[in-house]
Amino acid sequence: MAPLLQARSLTKLYGTVIGLNDVTLELEPGVIGLLGPNGAGKSTFLKLITGQLRPTEGELTVLGERPFGNPRLFARLGLCPEQDAFYDPWSAFDFVTSLARLSGLGAGARAAAERALDRLGAREFMHREIGEYSKGMRQRTKIAQAIAHDPEFLILDEPLTGTDPICRREIMDLVIELGRRGKSILVASHVLHEVQAMTDQFVLVHGGRILASGRVQEIRSLMNQFPHRITIRCDDPRGLARAVLDALPLDGLEIEPARGELVVSTRDPAAFYAGLPDLVQRAGCRVHELLSADDKLDAVFHYLLARH
Repeated sequence: MAPLLQARSLTKLYGTVIGLNDVTLELEPGVIGLLGPNGAGKSTFLKLITGQLRPTEGELTVLGERPFGNPRLFARLGLCPEQDAFYDPWSAFDFVTSLARLSGLGAGARAAAERALDRLGAREFMHREIGEYSKGMRQRTKIAQAIAHDPEFLILDEPLTGTDPICRREIMDLVIELGRRGKSILVASHVLHEVQAMTDQFVLVHGGRILASGRVQEIRSLMNQFPHRITIRCDDPRGLARAVLDALPLDGLEIEPARGELVVSTRDPAAFYAGLPDLVQRAGCRVHELLSADDKLDAVFHYLLARH
């Protein structure tokens, strides 16, 4: 299977300001989160991918083609930008139809626009002027124009911004559905937990550089300098602490008797989890809950920022 995207020493400078710095990356087809704080370089990367900017240095191919100045590739991409760019007197139907035509649909543009707007829950307002729309209605319209021509590769820049909980859930469900249908989607966001609900594959960006890429568990497993923290809620944290202290691989141990918690740190979580049940049984302890936040994306991102 051909790569979705390949970047080699990709750099973008705005005068003396670095937007993206020496990025080398290869992405396979699928749903991928592009994550990082505001100003990390996400939008610059997306503008390079969609041909809005020319690289200062390095090479970039998307779906096997160079994006800058390539109209043939534009029809294969769908972009929902972060910023609005509407003609307010138009309706959502007019707007999506026009952009579908620009993407090469021709006579089928009107039907495609109606299908896309209906899929985004915009049917009831799609013939009203865009100038009357709320932020959530505008987001639905932007995403509708991005999917109307059934692109091979969909790029969503902060698609959940300004949406209410129902709209957020519907957009997340759409991404999941399209991914299951085999579409490739790149979702750029700084809201880590919402993107993690859509995919477990990520590119983490900070300061114009790629900190890591892959699945959360794969990234976390490579970061051995940061021990995993595991919280065990039980009826006898002191007794369980005595049982595990010399029997399991530990880097640290904290007892919180008031909360009924034992917090351990380990660089070998697999061995710890494997040995824990027998020790719990020997200690005569009842475990109520076992949890670790370290496999969450926000923890991984925090560790990566600390390392860099």
